[in-house]
Amino acid sequence: MSDAPLLACRNLEVFYGKYLQVLRGVSVDVRPGQMVAVLGPNGAGKTTLIRTIMGLIEDQPERGQVTLDGQRIDSWDTGRRVQHGLACVPEGREVFAELSVRENLVMGAWVRSAAAIPEGLERVYSRFPRLGERHKQLAGTLSGGEQQMLVIGRALMSRPRVLLLDEPSLGLAPRVVAEIFAILVELVAEGIALLLVEQNARLALAHAHQGYVLESGRVVLSGKAQELRDNPDVREFYLGVKQAESVKGFRRFKRRRRWA
Repeated sequence: MSDAPLLACRNLEVFYGKYLQVLRGVSVDVRPGQMVAVLGPNGAGKTTLIRTIMGLIEDQPERGQVTLDGQRIDSWDTGRRVQHGLACVPEGREVFAELSVRENLVMGAWVRSAAAIPEGLERVYSRFPRLGERHKQLAGTLSGGEQQMLVIGRALMSRPRVLLLDEPSLGLAPRVVAEIFAILVELVAEGIALLLVEQNARLALAHAHQGYVLESGRVVLSGKAQELRDNPDVREFYLGVKQAESVKGFRRFKRRRRWA
């Protein structure tokens, strides 16, 4: 694993309008082959961080910079960032409800050549067999878990080097969350770097390499995931008992995949 960050945010200061400051000097590193978890309460600035990295904020950061593989990208539009290896799985499973599963996936391949689309679809269907089975089905008729698989698959169609995920477990049953996280672990093992915003702190820190805790737009804690899991404040405020069910589900699912 390289020591140089593939994706780096430095001292980001982001405002909505003139007076509402959302990020206050945020710095985050994501290295190749890492899953990095960003934790924090609602309103801490987690989604704004994702949107800033992807270039989805109307104004550029007031201060600070975002670099990809050492190249500064914070002045680029979103399309150029995607072309250079960023992809995003947004909060809320934003599928194109009236398009089929296949059509949704093809939408994610707009940066690839037409000749590369069949291979990309085959990779996604291999990873998510249910999407292959339902490739003609309208995306809006899928279950919540299937829609989450679809938006991850759509992001993978662009062949990203860094995948940003905003609350991928939101609203899903523990069994489905376990399945999604098993896939994320596989992606990291294949070399894709992940920046993960997640309310399920226990599960995120169980599989991340590094972690950051945001509060009121500031990074208040950062370090190796194990260090954060052992931190008394993190254990008290973020590692709820209910979340343990998803960790157990992940382990059971991983054992099933190993012997399938």
